[in-house]
Amino acid sequence: MTLIEQLSGVVGAAQVVTGSDMNKWSTDWIGTYKSNPIAVVRPANTQEVSAIMALAHSTKTPVVPVSGNTGLAGGTYAEGALMLSLERLNRVRTIKPDAQVAIVEAGVILSAIHDAADEHDLIFPVTFGAKGSAQIGGILSTNAGGSNVVRYGNTREQCLGLEVVMADGQIMDLMSELHKDNSGLNLRDLVIGAEGTLGIITAAVLRLVPKPRAYATAMIAPANMSAALSVLNAVQSATGGTVEAFEFMPKAYIDMHMAKFPDARAPFETDHPITVMIEVAATAKRDATPDENGVVPIIEALETVLAEEFETGRLVDAVVAQNEAQRVEMWARREAAAEVVLHYDPIINNDIAVPLDQVASFLDRATGMVQAVDAGATDISISHLGDGNIHYTIYPSSRDAALKDKIVETVEDLTRQLGGSFSAEHGIGLSKLASMARRKDRVALATMRQIKTALDPHNILNPGKVIPPA
Repeated sequence: MTLIEQLSGVVGAAQVVTGSDMNKWSTDWIGTYKSNPIAVVRPANTQEVSAIMALAHSTKTPVVPVSGNTGLAGGTYAEGALMLSLERLNRVRTIKPDAQVAIVEAGVILSAIHDAADEHDLIFPVTFGAKGSAQIGGILSTNAGGSNVVRYGNTREQCLGLEVVMADGQIMDLMSELHKDNSGLNLRDLVIGAEGTLGIITAAVLRLVPKPRAYATAMIAPANMSAALSVLNAVQSATGGTVEAFEFMPKAYIDMHMAKFPDARAPFETDHPITVMIEVAATAKRDATPDENGVVPIIEALETVLAEEFETGRLVDAVVAQNEAQRVEMWARREAAAEVVLHYDPIINNDIAVPLDQVASFLDRATGMVQAVDAGATDISISHLGDGNIHYTIYPSSRDAALKDKIVETVEDLTRQLGGSFSAEHGIGLSKLASMARRKDRVALATMRQIKTALDPHNILNPGKVIPPA
């Protein structure tokens, strides 16, 4: 029997996709990485994933798992490999309101988890622009971040347990709902962020948190980046650390957004070089219940801090959302970022992190350093400012590969000088292998290779990704 025939025997012929029907999987979201997989196989449950991996292990066939295919680092490039789509593993198995956990399969779309949690007045606090298509298996595999990291942390912090199919088809059951478990090595956290190179996530136990009763959301214009952090700290102090988002958008981005969405409104009547969206959330009834005058305490608290910051000169403008429609409009402006800045060619997409007090230094120095290498380059930065994650996008003057490498190394140099990381939330995939080879600690790389070899001796799980060759 051929491999295709054997796969058809596992999942049914209709679930083994070949030829031009693979097009939706064989190109990444921004069109950078195109490949020709052997086939796309679509299992319906963990047992079928196990059987597929046992077959791949025995035939030494490389396997690339794919979820929503919304990644930006080439993690699903599958030339000459079998693509394993998790999209049919799409059940929310259960929501446990009292324990505040959700048990879900890997192919559940993020927004579906949001909807399921919402029915119980809970939220799953991971969110970003691709929430309508990204699937939880991929989100866990890249340890995705998003806009709420400032309060809740990355995806890793939201996961209690996993179900993982190993390279040889064995099923590793780590589906613990415990908040404390010191029984040996933390294999769950090893698999999260490994981008499918150590095992294939088929299900997860996720933390849920109480749904906020009220939000206070505003667009603010700080005097400078240092002042922006002062405003953040002041709001955190006044509200008990309940800032959920603190998102930086420069004037260049606002201009690009307005050009792409002509019907959108500008955030302010006057243009400002720095724009930040801030959102504070209240779960306590006392902070969310309007008083006799209709004033919501959490909104009043934010307005009070912003007024104080305006008096100090650290803030030059602010608009507070007065209703849900205005709040949605503010979020739409930020969540359109990928659509606004990434669909250009040539492009260099940097996803870096620096300490919060070094964000201003990075932004002050990056453009000059890049233009010293490529005088014709332009750039734009969007930042999850509350956690130090900067999406620094460069439009070089040519597609020359050597020029691109030099620009990337320049950005890495600056990031390293500031105590940062060349990868914050998008993962490594293919696009950052060279950065891993240049910048990652040698002992750490050697340890990663040893772990990979131990768990995947035939190197069939998403080969060539994440860990550069020795």
